[in-house]
Formats: sequence, C-alpha cells, structure tokens
Amino acid sequence: MISLTLSRIADVLGGTLVLRGADSADTVVSGTVDTDSRLIGPGDIFVAKPGEHADGHDFVAAAIERGAVLAIVERPLDAAITQIVVPGAVHALADLARFVVGEVRARGALRIVGITGSNGKTTTKNMMARILEAEDETVAPQASFNNEVGAPLTMLRITERTRYLVSEFGASAPGEMARLAGLVHPDIGVVLMVGMAHAGGFGGIESTFVEKSQLIHAVRPGGVAVLNADDPRVAAMAGIATERGATVRWFGRGSAADVRAEDVEVTPEGTRFRAVIDGDEFPVVLRVLGEHHVMNALAAIAAATSLGIRPEACIERLQAMELAERWRMQPMGSERVRIINDAYNASPDSMAAALRTLAQITAPDQRTVAVLGAMSELGEYAGEEHDRVGLLAVRLRIQRIVVIGSAARRLYLSAISEGSWDGEAVFFETADEAYDYLMSELREGDRVLVKSSNSAGLRHLGDRLGESFS
Repeated sequence: MISLTLSRIADVLGGTLVLRGADSADTVVSGTVDTDSRLIGPGDIFVAKPGEHADGHDFVAAAIERGAVLAIVERPLDAAITQIVVPGAVHALADLARFVVGEVRARGALRIVGITGSNGKTTTKNMMARILEAEDETVAPQASFNNEVGAPLTMLRITERTRYLVSEFGASAPGEMARLAGLVHPDIGVVLMVGMAHAGGFGGIESTFVEKSQLIHAVRPGGVAVLNADDPRVAAMAGIATERGATVRWFGRGSAADVRAEDVEVTPEGTRFRAVIDGDEFPVVLRVLGEHHVMNALAAIAAATSLGIRPEACIERLQAMELAERWRMQPMGSERVRIINDAYNASPDSMAAALRTLAQITAPDQRTVAVLGAMSELGEYAGEEHDRVGLLAVRLRIQRIVVIGSAARRLYLSAISEGSWDGEAVFFETADEAYDYLMSELREGDRVLVKSSNSAGLRHLGDRLGESFS
C-alpha cells in the first residue's frame, strides 16, 4: 500500500484511532493490507473481518506475532497494537481502497482495467497481467479475488509506482458490481459474456445482464468499453458506453469485431488461430488448453492494445502462457492417461466449453471420460441446467460419464434418459467412490475431464488422479 499516516487512515475510514506503544497520529504505515492473519508480515495492516465461521478479532494476537503494526477493528481490543475502530470492517476496506486508488491515480500514471463476465474472468485477468507486467509495475488479483473483500485487497496492493491495476469483478447478488466497479471507475471495462453463472442469485439471465452492465456504467468518461460482439446481451451494452462518453472496442469471432479470430484449430497441445487486429493479421498459438480461451485472449488483446501496447508484444506474451491458473483446464497425468483438471468453477457455459474441448482433443483411438460434479449458484435453474449438460455429454459421444454428488444427480439421470444407459454413465455419492471406480476403469489412451464448481470439491479428485497417472 502507499505510505499514509495513522491519522489519515482514520480520517478516510471515519474511525477512532486508538494508539498503542510509541505510535503517534503522524506514524506512517505502508505495509500490505490483509484479512488473513496467516499472510501478515512485518509492517502490515490486519483487518479484523467478522465471518460466518470465524471472527477476525480472534486472530489479532496472531497478526501481532507476525508483525502487524495496525489493526482495523469493529470494537476496541486489549491488545498491544494500534487500532482504528470502525462500524464495519468490510466497508472500511472498500473506503480505504477507493482512497488509495484515487491518490495514486491523481498522480497521473495509473491505468485501470476492470474485467467481468459470467465465465472467463480469471483467465482473461491472468492474460492481461501477463501482457502488462512486461511493460511496467502491474497489480492483478491473486486467484479469484473478485468479491467485496478480494477486490479491495487487490486494489490496496498498489504503490506509488504502480502503472497498471487489473481488477476482476464478480458478483453473486444485485448491487455488488456497481459497488466494486465504483471503487475505481476503470479506464478500460471488459465484459466477456452474460450467461447462467450465478443466475440463481440474480433471478435470471436478464437480471444478470443488468448486473454485468454496471461495469460499463462505471467506466470513466473517455475510457474504453471492450465488448464481446458475439454475445447479443454484451453487445447491447454499447449504448451504455456511448452514454458514458466511452469508446467501444469489439472482440469476437465475427467479421465486425476490431479484434477477431479466424481459422481456429484445437489440438491437445493448445489452440492455433489467425488474429485479425484492426485489419492486420497475426498467427497465434495458445498453449492454454481449450477453444473457449480464444475469446479470452481476444479480449485481453483488445484491452491491451487500447492501452497502446503493440499487438506483436501482446501475442508473444500470451503464447508463453502454459496454464490459465491451477484447476482451470490444467493438464495432468501423462500421455498414457491425460487428466484435465477444470474443477475450480463451473457454469452451464463453461461446462459445455470444457466438454467440447474434451471431444476435440481426443483422437479416434482414444476414449473420452467426463467426471462431472454439481454447478452451484443456479437457484431455480439448477435442475434444467444440469439436464442440459447431461444431454450435451451424450450428444458429444462422451464414452464414460462419471457423475459425483447428490446435487449433480439430475445430470446423471439426464444422460441415462438421453440414451447413455449401457454402463456409459455411472453415479457415485462421493469422490472416494468415484476414484476407486476410475482407478479400475481408466486405461491407456483415455482423456479425462474433471469438471465441477468449487463447492463440489472435485479439484482434489483431479489432483489425485493426476498424481496416480503421472
């Protein structure tokens, strides 16, 4: 974080400063801000956030032991650390992030890219970071830090020298996007797609559209809205961009896109395509597995070139990426049995994309195996969306469909109903049962996709299978 006095932080947060030891109101702090005491180091700031299962106030002592010099708390504590007492720790985190970003931006160098979409946010964020970090100091989220806590924590990692801030914005309920994007008002707003992910929290896909469009509402006047030309709902946000005084830059597969892909070829080693960027053509070989990552790459290129970065530099850096992130289309195992662990997150769209990738990269003499768990946060749409995935798996001729967990049982029943009834589809309540089955069932040449939402826990099954066949 940038250097600030204790009194300045207290003023920004509207909190009460409680000094301890030799500290004074003019004492300067500049350490990392975190809500996890295990990640605190010397000189850092600990935010005691109450949670569903644990109260951050119980870990202030641990933060002190690790070197914290300031605690932001909701009640004063009898602890040997200076404290700022605030009404709400999460709101304080947001207020501090807004202030710090504003201070750095006022100095003229900071450029901010905001990314949202029902799928692809984390991969696109990582692609943007790979492009930008080669230019100058860049701060981007770790893992999927995109909620009301993770997004401000990322923002607070910037320093006086930071040139680029990449913010990933997720939302699971109405209003979250406006609050998060409103903390920074990005120079570039990227919307990847509007799909069924989190639809249960929003009440349907049209409500999801309204929520995602809040990022474009937040783009600074004179900024750029990078929009998916192939998604009608995203394309409809162009009017919002115009109202905001922002320029629209299109990406997609269609001929009207400013940045588009042609001649796409999917292989087990990655995806080849020809990128057309403002009329100029460039060959691209992505090592990140999956055709759906082509759109993420196009979005990253469209955003980066809007910042003045040369297309050749964007492509060179993207081609060097081997993995989007752990548990996201992560190749494991060996050529004998290849495991694709994509069980960090799942939605109907990402399920479909992963299944299609599995079918595309499997040779005629090899066998496709899909190990599938539940998709979360779909609410009333959960049943029919799991049905659709089961149908798609059968229609793609996936040869073994292994479904795990009662929340995904509809997927299994749908596959059976569609015609996968002769042992092709099997169901297990637990990952351990599925592991035992797979260890006896998998054979040389199999290509295995492990896919579910994070809550289903199948990422650990994917790791286990990967180690077994490495």
